[in-house]
Amino acid sequence: MMLVALCFATPFTAWCAVSPDAQTNTVSGSPCPRYAAGSSLVEAKDLFSKHGVLKVTLSYKTRVDADGNTLFCFTSEDGAQSPTLHVWPGDELLITLKNDLPTSMTPSYKKHEMKGMGSMAAPEMSISGAGLKNCGGMVMTDSSVNIHYHGTNTPPKCHQDEVIKTLVNAGETFEYDVHFPYDEPAGLYWYHPHIHGISEPAVQGGASGAIIVEGIENINHDVAGLPERTLLVRDNLVPGNPDPNGNMPAWDVSVNYIPVAYPAYTPAVIPMKPLQRQFWRVVNASADTILDLQVQYDGTPQTLGVVAIDGVPTGSQDGRSEGKTLEWKHILLAPAARAEFMVTAPGKNVKNATLMTLNVDTGPDGDNDPERPLASIKTSATAAEPTLSVAKVSGPPMLPLRFAGLAEAKPVKQRKLYFSEVLSDPTDPNSPTNFYITVDGATPTLFDPDNPPAIVTTQGSVEDWTIENRALENHEFHIHQIHFLVLAKDGKPVEGQYRDMINVPYWSGTGPYPSVTLRMDFRGPDIGDFVYHCHILGHEDSGMMAIIRVLPKN
Repeated sequence: MMLVALCFATPFTAWCAVSPDAQTNTVSGSPCPRYAAGSSLVEAKDLFSKHGVLKVTLSYKTRVDADGNTLFCFTSEDGAQSPTLHVWPGDELLITLKNDLPTSMTPSYKKHEMKGMGSMAAPEMSISGAGLKNCGGMVMTDSSVNIHYHGTNTPPKCHQDEVIKTLVNAGETFEYDVHFPYDEPAGLYWYHPHIHGISEPAVQGGASGAIIVEGIENINHDVAGLPERTLLVRDNLVPGNPDPNGNMPAWDVSVNYIPVAYPAYTPAVIPMKPLQRQFWRVVNASADTILDLQVQYDGTPQTLGVVAIDGVPTGSQDGRSEGKTLEWKHILLAPAARAEFMVTAPGKNVKNATLMTLNVDTGPDGDNDPERPLASIKTSATAAEPTLSVAKVSGPPMLPLRFAGLAEAKPVKQRKLYFSEVLSDPTDPNSPTNFYITVDGATPTLFDPDNPPAIVTTQGSVEDWTIENRALENHEFHIHQIHFLVLAKDGKPVEGQYRDMINVPYWSGTGPYPSVTLRMDFRGPDIGDFVYHCHILGHEDSGMMAIIRVLPKN
């Protein structure tokens, strides 16, 4: 079939669109390719560690698409976009990061200011001040980049997982040497830029990829040998930047760069053999969109065999060392959260099999996250198999467990923190919103990389934090370097999971503030300064982040 192409130039690169029946909408060699709506699932290239080391060069690239949106991506030396990085506990990840962006990305800034996402960081700002020394560049620009290894319990040190002072500016090269601990839980993590003030456009532009810590089959035998898929759901601006209302989403989404755009919502296609069982690893790699995943067969919700949440195998930390499969009908995933679960394909009589996200009520001031399909499951006896399969059981789980004894540990400190919002100019309802996360009793303060730490604790400590939401929209709590155990929601005890992401629902305007109570685990080796924040990145960019300092044991 002949393809019709339309090409034109932008300030950053040449761009070509092809007819909808083409698999991609970029010419060969163009950076940050995207796929046509309705395409079959395309999985990222898999890169595996050897002899305890994974070494890769990633280039940070950009282009502008047909709708005027600025796209971003990390590409390997052979041009593979957002490769999936496979390591084992104890491995070393060596990344040479090259920033190939132009020196100014002003169009991206203007677009996000038009969305009214609050006060953005200045296009140029110094981050040299008291506290941490700069790592890499001295002055942040709107072309700066770094990499956060989300969910990993890796050190907050320069050239590892430090994001407060690490800058890689346009034209610069930076070396990462990230050390995974020997007790890193086997599961799904991800990487993305984390420059305060421009993290939202970078992640919405598509600069993200999966990290898999191998060995989950030794913890939960149910997944051993199953065909395996990795899905990243990303969000991006709705073309034309309309004002969302009704069923119109605040943000479009894509699945592995296959767009599922308003209003058609043409889903991606996942091929499966009838009644085949597969293991799916799903990252909500959205900057702002909350997902509530469900698989429906002819409208009937299916039971999903949940094996891990936020990289931690479910049931694996209770002293038995073995994971437990949970049966859930839907999975709420805050931006940056991950879920790993088993899916059984429909039989031949099912006419409509869909992976979808349900409607999420984010509050009167929140984004519109309506119900919509993500992917259509198409069954065939000759359906193509996934590229990878989970390994067979090779031995017992690695010991010791990362979070062993946390549930029974005695907290040395209890703290209350809260999310809040205020107009930058209370007399002007159209002024940008400032977003805060504050320790109760302190003065709300917008994040600045030169701020002193809002919390100081000591390595080896266990603390209980209650996080309240005093805003009229949902917020999503995330902390770097560690995980936490969910103890209670709205003061009521729950049988919680070990997570690094949790949704805190919006306040109705009256009555008690919604809250979660979390057991924070500082018993690991990580010391130094790192951050906690709302992982709706428009909120984080607008100030909703703070620094914690973990001091070494005496």
